[in-house]
Amino acid sequence: MNRPRLQSWIVMGLASLYFLVPLIATFEFSLRLKRGEYSFEAYRIVFADARFQESFLFSASLAVATIVLLTLLVVPTAYWVQLRLPKLRPLVEFITLLPLVIPAIVLVFGYLNLYSSASWLPLTATPMATNILLTCGYCTLALPYMYRSVDTGLRAIDVRTLTEAAESLGAGWATILFRVILPNLTSAILSGAFLTFAVVIGEFTIASLLNRPAFGPYLQLVGANRAYEPAALAIIAFLVTWACMGLIQLIGAARTRAMTAPVEIP
Repeated sequence: MNRPRLQSWIVMGLASLYFLVPLIATFEFSLRLKRGEYSFEAYRIVFADARFQESFLFSASLAVATIVLLTLLVVPTAYWVQLRLPKLRPLVEFITLLPLVIPAIVLVFGYLNLYSSASWLPLTATPMATNILLTCGYCTLALPYMYRSVDTGLRAIDVRTLTEAAESLGAGWATILFRVILPNLTSAILSGAFLTFAVVIGEFTIASLLNRPAFGPYLQLVGANRAYEPAALAIIAFLVTWACMGLIQLIGAARTRAMTAPVEIP
């Protein structure tokens, strides 16, 4: 019994080293901007850079818009499939998986051909229209993660019973969706939202080819022209991503504790 456990610990240790050694090396290199001493000067330069602030705020605002748009699109769709159209679940799941197998470069070239300034819907003619197109592209990329999170949340609750109970009290579809179903999907939606935020913050291809000042192209630009600041940016992006993962774990744990907590009967 001890040998398999020892082998598991060895495999886990090797996997941890494979993951942590490059990360530690990157962090150590980011501290070498000043010769002969370790300092956080590279991080100070990055945070003081106006382009860093602008690009991060731009991507963060588009991430919020993407999360709102995906929530409004995915929650009613997944709810209707769960309640009324269970036979269409394989088809819907296949459609939501397509962004994982279609490269982003193919997606953005399709956007440029369909929505160029000479097309019937010129979504690349103005910066605002291009931002809308970029948000739609982000929705496409994040669709698999948001749909899986919401679908898992819907499977964890009795959708049919909740719907029938609300209908028996005279609630309409909008009331059922926003006041009954949506509050029960808070944890699932937040999990999908944090994954969406991580996807948007790190996305490069679509934002670059649409020529928008997003965080991903800024990372590439700094990496091509400087030495220590890209390492600092890599650590910052890593921390942002893992902060989102940590929030997902905290929300999931809180949800589990709330569901398993004993109910006190007065």
